[in-house]
Amino acid sequence: MKQALSDFSLSELEEIVAAAGEKKYRAGQLMRHIVAYDSFDEYTDLPKSFIAYLKERYIDRPLTEKTRVTASDGAVRYLFETASGDLIESVFLPHGYGNSVCVSCQVGCAMGCVFCASGEFGLKRNLTAGEILAQVLFIAREVKDKGGVKKIVMMGSGSPLHNYEQTVKFVKLVTSPQGINIGMRSISVSTCGLPDKIDMLYKDGFSGTLSLSLHAATDTKRIKIMKIAERYTVKQLVDALKRFFDNTGRRVVIEYILIGGFNDTEEDAVALKNLLKGLCCHVNLIPLNPTDNCDLKPSSRKNADAFCKTLCRLGLSATVRRSMGSDVAGACGQLKNRTVMLEKKEGGVRP
Repeated sequence: MKQALSDFSLSELEEIVAAAGEKKYRAGQLMRHIVAYDSFDEYTDLPKSFIAYLKERYIDRPLTEKTRVTASDGAVRYLFETASGDLIESVFLPHGYGNSVCVSCQVGCAMGCVFCASGEFGLKRNLTAGEILAQVLFIAREVKDKGGVKKIVMMGSGSPLHNYEQTVKFVKLVTSPQGINIGMRSISVSTCGLPDKIDMLYKDGFSGTLSLSLHAATDTKRIKIMKIAERYTVKQLVDALKRFFDNTGRRVVIEYILIGGFNDTEEDAVALKNLLKGLCCHVNLIPLNPTDNCDLKPSSRKNADAFCKTLCRLGLSATVRRSMGSDVAGACGQLKNRTVMLEKKEGGVRP
């Protein structure tokens, strides 16, 4: 299959230009079209022979929009189709302090968290760095008159550190001064818990925000809802986060989904405080976003607020996150899964 032009850095584009017998400055022109998410028809400043050369070997737009839904709060969930026919989701999140895009990094997910719709069909494949970047570029083009995109959140479908190589390359591409040039500190990478990859991340120069999807303060509880807990203990994860902070000076974020009657008691809050002792972190409390095939229920707003107050009283920094897009299949994977189910009824589409 042809490779997307968005997979390449400026130096790699210079090699492509040289191979085509074109002058070096053409790489800069090419990069500007990639960042604008232009189609080949919009490459009007390039020689027609060079465009024909590119068409034979590369893809201009690796993603096309299949559908979108807009929430009452302005969040927009996009369902994209890749050149290979796979479906992935991205979300535009409008904020007064800078618009964000939440991107997917895999087609499906292998982590098997019981509350997440992304992994319902398992992992099909990793996305390339260019396919991850294309989600940002497409949406940035769409919202250019709304302030553009200022922040990137890698919390869509898939596990970024499970697709480590492409995640790191994506970060380099999206922070490139010659590219869309989003600041490193405006990028957040989420992990459900791969301590060896956390150690690699800071060694490879990542100094953005690292978020751990923890969701339970003890191994006994975590293993009931997250398959990854069979491999790594909560202590191993917290120790890795401490090393990340020691090497980057960046406070980490603890993502904690509040599940009614499971992990939202005062006893759970005390256990969380004890686990996170000595870690520079902020706890992001997220009432569970119900999915179609999960019987778990979210904590009530009253219980969520009480849990947050307990953590703050115990000395932790904590807030209850405002959920965006929940009225339009807001949880990761829901829009894709519902679209797939509808199409299967109408004629058969593989997930």
